[in-house]
Amino acid sequence: MKKPNDNPADPFKKALAEATKVMADDSDLSINYTVDPSGLSGDAMRLPQVSRRMTRQEVLLARGTADALALRHKFHDDGVHAKYAPPGDMARDLYEAMETARCEAMGARHMPGTASNIDVKIHNEALRKGYDQCKTASEAPLAVSAGYLIRHLATGRPLPAGASNIMELWRGFIENQAGDTLENLDDKIDNQADFARFARQVISDLGYGDQLGEDPDDVDDQDDQSEDDAEEQQDPDSTGQDDTENEDADAEPEQSQEQQQDEQQAQVSADDMADEETGEETEMPDGEAPLEPPTPMPPSDADPDYKVYLGDHDEEIHAEDLAEPAELERLRAYLDQQLEPLKGAVNRLANKLQRRLQAQQNRSWEFDLEEGILDAGRLARVVVSPTTPLSFKIEKDTEFRDTVVTLLIDNSGSMRGRPISIAAICADVLARTLERCNVKVEILGFTTRAWKGGQAREVWLNDGRPQMPGRLNDLRHIIYKSADAPMRRTRPNLGLMMKEGLLKENIDGEALEWAHRRMAARQESRKILMVISDGAPVDDSTLSVNPANYLEKHLRDVIAMVEKKKIVELLAIGIGHDVTRYYNRAVTITDVEQLAGAMTEQLAALFDSDPRARARVMGIKRAG
Repeated sequence: MKKPNDNPADPFKKALAEATKVMADDSDLSINYTVDPSGLSGDAMRLPQVSRRMTRQEVLLARGTADALALRHKFHDDGVHAKYAPPGDMARDLYEAMETARCEAMGARHMPGTASNIDVKIHNEALRKGYDQCKTASEAPLAVSAGYLIRHLATGRPLPAGASNIMELWRGFIENQAGDTLENLDDKIDNQADFARFARQVISDLGYGDQLGEDPDDVDDQDDQSEDDAEEQQDPDSTGQDDTENEDADAEPEQSQEQQQDEQQAQVSADDMADEETGEETEMPDGEAPLEPPTPMPPSDADPDYKVYLGDHDEEIHAEDLAEPAELERLRAYLDQQLEPLKGAVNRLANKLQRRLQAQQNRSWEFDLEEGILDAGRLARVVVSPTTPLSFKIEKDTEFRDTVVTLLIDNSGSMRGRPISIAAICADVLARTLERCNVKVEILGFTTRAWKGGQAREVWLNDGRPQMPGRLNDLRHIIYKSADAPMRRTRPNLGLMMKEGLLKENIDGEALEWAHRRMAARQESRKILMVISDGAPVDDSTLSVNPANYLEKHLRDVIAMVEKKKIVELLAIGIGHDVTRYYNRAVTITDVEQLAGAMTEQLAALFDSDPRARARVMGIKRAG
């Protein structure tokens, strides 16, 4: 009997995980569903999250991603890949994209059902990165286009619209430069080493031969020659053993073909099992979800009455996907230039925070014990009163719990200028400071995709303007730095906050709920969420057709839920506006240059083991 709290997506997740293990030919593969980017790390696979509503898009994207990663796990050898990998950045990107295409093409040949699933993943990626909007080759990444072309030529399948667009933009150039090499593609797909040599030749044809480094085969030939000379001196009659090994090698293709047939049959069975679990057919008609739960979950866990008119165009996106690397570097340089006079003060405060944290992580002493190390500081008591016993001390470890801190930064238009600049640089310095203290840090931002309503409002207008529609704008939630990513790799991402046109409107309640869900899914024993905002939630499109306090009420409900669950410690800093009316732990600053000091003091107070010290800092929450 199904319990009321059971997640209706769990049977599908379980079936997909089992099918993926069969396809990858690895029963020990660990599969997790997460909001973090999908990927494969050794024997751990991350797949897109599937919500309780189990929309058609979520299900198809999860299946397509699982198929793509399983094929990579099955047909890819890290050792061979590393041997032929070029050192240059552009050459490496081309090499990686073509190897991904090879693995997917292998799957399409041996397990044809995977091809259509992977098409969904490619389509989603193309739309998310705006490939369908590219008009010229300079707007499209060459490496991605080359990978798409390899997959298209190897499988003969048309690509989804967005992917096909950027492939065609570069196709003429690629075929003109590497056409002769590409004619041998079909002969190279089955063998990873042969394909790696083929990929290196394509990279050279495209004009990036200077990034390939030394030829790995030339290096191996020299090593093999040296080994052969040594073996001939030791054992000149070893040719018989080599012949035996060659015979064994000749027998391997038949065994491989049988294994592939077994695996193909296992995949068919696994797909049937997945279909039975979810109630969906192998070919699902357009517009129908594979499984609709009897009672759809509300868009907000905090307020069941809160409504979202259309969430199809909401966006959770990594900062690097909103700008090219060169633009991020330029924006980051501009940010550093704007805040050069302030960095000294911010760094001093960060160093102060670091000293306080490290002092708590260091060892401490227990005094007035009957045994241990003699406490020389208390010998004066024995001199004054000889009957007083000697005092000893023992060094002990101080408990410092595994911690993650999330900085949730308001990216609304009212933050434009100095406030967003200082928020960005403070987040940068604090993240590096906390990393040095072994505290993981996540940096998130929230805004909307459009001013005064996006595509959700257009649909509402076309539907005849129903009364009380709920939220009428498209969200944009930005991941500047995930908790597990080192700051040195994500540092340029914070420059995105300087991008013209990024900062629009702010719907704080849904952003806070999003950040809370991300933190609740993490394993750290202590979770701290700091919100940096300059006022109440504002979205003109939503507030013009709903009660004036609609977004504010939702924010209060979310804060109450977060504080009631006590999974996350929540605090806030208001810039120029009083946020203490929303948050219990909050401080309002009137000058944005006070932000660095407020952030460091608030964080240091949370880590302070003395409750009185914490209370003194938190007591300033009413200060304006």
